[in-house]
Amino acid sequence: MTYAGNLKKMTVAQGEPIAYSLALGEDRIDMTTRIGQPLRLHFTGQINCKICGRKIKKAFGEGLCYPDFMNHPANSPCIIRPELCAGHLGQGRDPEWEKTHHVQPHVVYLALSSAVKVGVTRADQVPTRWIDQGASAAIIIAETPYRQLAGLIEVAIKDHLTDKTPWQKMLKNEVAEGVDLVAEKQQALEFLPADLHAFASAKDQIWTFAYPVQAFPDKVKSLNLDKTPTVEGILLGIKGQYLIFDDNRVMNIRRHTGYWVEMD
Repeated sequence: MTYAGNLKKMTVAQGEPIAYSLALGEDRIDMTTRIGQPLRLHFTGQINCKICGRKIKKAFGEGLCYPDFMNHPANSPCIIRPELCAGHLGQGRDPEWEKTHHVQPHVVYLALSSAVKVGVTRADQVPTRWIDQGASAAIIIAETPYRQLAGLIEVAIKDHLTDKTPWQKMLKNEVAEGVDLVAEKQQALEFLPADLHAFASAKDQIWTFAYPVQAFPDKVKSLNLDKTPTVEGILLGIKGQYLIFDDNRVMNIRRHTGYWVEMD
């Protein structure tokens, strides 16, 4: 059967292993069951903005037309730098959007991959955010009532810990060994100024993640539908938002948000 539609981020469900599904048009495809089987993706040349739906020649960011890339609140500077968020002050590109998305409980976390990284996400995105990043484990270190506070905590910590995930190492399943996330959490909290200590989380639950992968790549060859419109091969696994094919090839689904593809 051939499916067709605009690519968007795969939805995930925590499990052993994690379950992935991909929506194309009206269909929702269980991608986990496709692992170990041939898979073909063909880009038709059409791209639609994920915000307004208009046809575009080039996507900016992750599936945005240029006006939305420049003006939509989903791409405001505080998406990357949460400490800049002013939603709690009733400000921002769209105060109502800010109220729904940023004036909501957030968490600061440590996630484990090739190193321990610090990050921020909305509380209702736990554990989805960590799975999308391909983390092997994660722990919540602070809980805040809105985004800007979480950003201030992240800023205090990222002078000591990275806030980036090296995607090539993540896909090769290079995971730092001997890491005690509870101990890392306690050390990270020591970096906070006194006025932010009140937001430290008492939860020491460690989340762990098992991805549906038969074989990880030795080297990483990233596929780009703009350069290679047709991608086909054996799907060996999924980690983060990447499809892992044979011959060390990987494809970032989020990178191709809005691309109209046919899949069989």
